[in-house]
Amino acid sequence: MSQRILKTLFVAASFALTAAAPSSAQEIDPVKIVRNAQQAFFYQGESFRARVKMTLTSQAGSERLRELTMLRINTGPGGPSARPDKEVRSGLSMPKGGDQRYFMYFHAPGDVRRMAFLVYKYPAREDDRWLFIPALNLVQRIAAKDSQSSFVGSDFTYEDVSGRDVEADEHKLLREEEHGGKPCYVIESVPKGSASYKRKLSWIDKTAWLPLKEEYYDVQGQLFKEFAAEDIQQIDGLPTITKRTMRNIKSGHQTVVEFSETKYRLALKPEEFSERALRNPPRNWIK
Repeated sequence: MSQRILKTLFVAASFALTAAAPSSAQEIDPVKIVRNAQQAFFYQGESFRARVKMTLTSQAGSERLRELTMLRINTGPGGPSARPDKEVRSGLSMPKGGDQRYFMYFHAPGDVRRMAFLVYKYPAREDDRWLFIPALNLVQRIAAKDSQSSFVGSDFTYEDVSGRDVEADEHKLLREEEHGGKPCYVIESVPKGSASYKRKLSWIDKTAWLPLKEEYYDVQGQLFKEFAAEDIQQIDGLPTITKRTMRNIKSGHQTVVEFSETKYRLALKPEEFSERALRNPPRNWIK
């Protein structure tokens, strides 16, 4: 057999073996990665409380501040116990997030003082959201179509605050690379229906499962919004993003959110997250 024929057979065999062997990107389910990230970002610790400072900065440099207390409790099956563990880190799927309740009470400035925001989050259907406007003594229901609008004038949407259903998007693992010195999965998410973006890229930490960076693209394919996890700390043994930024690329406006007095696994009760609490917040948690 001639040397040319042997070389041709060797190249063909090598190509066949390469085609038959799945790549690491093909072996990893991107939906599992996104579900793990949702659990790590929105579900950790069964319950949660933090004092929050929001700094809204215009392109010209003028600042507006918001100070609030944020409460969260996991109420549904899969919520309290679902968090990243050794099995998940080995690539196995986490349970789907269960029902949750969020409550946010604004302390300052004066024009938003006593304003309150309540969310009943459901993984399988549209969330229920209410906003109490003290100046009008009015509880306003936030429609599902408004979930992608600005949250109290910030660069975060209502949906950013409590999370988006994993099944609402199609997810694809594009590559694996480092971001800020940490190995990450880079996931592309394309909405199946309504969304504030046409396409989103997420850099998800392989160890902590937290999103370190997100890029949002519009219908023209242009980057218009960018999320960054600026600071991550261990709180009660759980990795927590304690400083995060959302920046509007086109307007130059940005919102920085900083968490302090953060605690997990508190004795919060579901009944403390009622519509009545919008006008009469649970004083033992709102300080």
